[in-house]
Amino acid sequence: MELKELELPTALGENTAHINALENEAIYIIREVAAQFEKPVLLFSGGKDSITLVRLAQKAFWPAKIPFPLMHIDTGHNFPETIEFRDRLVEELGLELIVRNVQDSIDQGKVKEESGRYSSRNSLQTTTLLDAIEEFKFDACIGGARRDEEKARAKERIFSVRDDFGQWDERNQRPELFDMLNGQIELGQNVRVFPISNWTELDV
Repeated sequence: MELKELELPTALGENTAHINALENEAIYIIREVAAQFEKPVLLFSGGKDSITLVRLAQKAFWPAKIPFPLMHIDTGHNFPETIEFRDRLVEELGLELIVRNVQDSIDQGKVKEESGRYSSRNSLQTTTLLDAIEEFKFDACIGGARRDEEKARAKERIFSVRDDFGQWDERNQRPELFDMLNGQIELGQNVRVFPISNWTELDV
């Protein structure tokens, strides 16, 4: 019992330092986005990762408002509480919210809805997202992907360059040595930015 009481403050201190380091890195990345890109947007789903991004963006620009809009690519399969929370958060923070719906892409014949017991609309979001990027001419989309989630995401850079089809090409990726982030892009390209790429689910 005495041993645990002695170790607990040390463990908490180490964890606080770890989280502070991750937060500082993420805040630096978000500020670089605002500095290097003309029309960034923060992708918001109402999940834990995107909520964390909003909180980090608050810290990055406090006491000013977050200087870019939030965009929700709505699958149409959200819990009502998720939409209620989204709208309340945006109102409380005084932010612009853009919503684009996967159902519209289905109705327009751009994507086909899956069928079957385990059907999902998650993969259909890509088309709706690419259309929104083109519509608003966003050059950087801040997302909550983390490297610990899956192997495909582990290869992503912090500033991950995409072509005008939304495809990732390893030949177009830049080295990110010494935390130097290069936001220069060519016509038709845009960047996905992952400020919490180095976080784990437990960190979030």
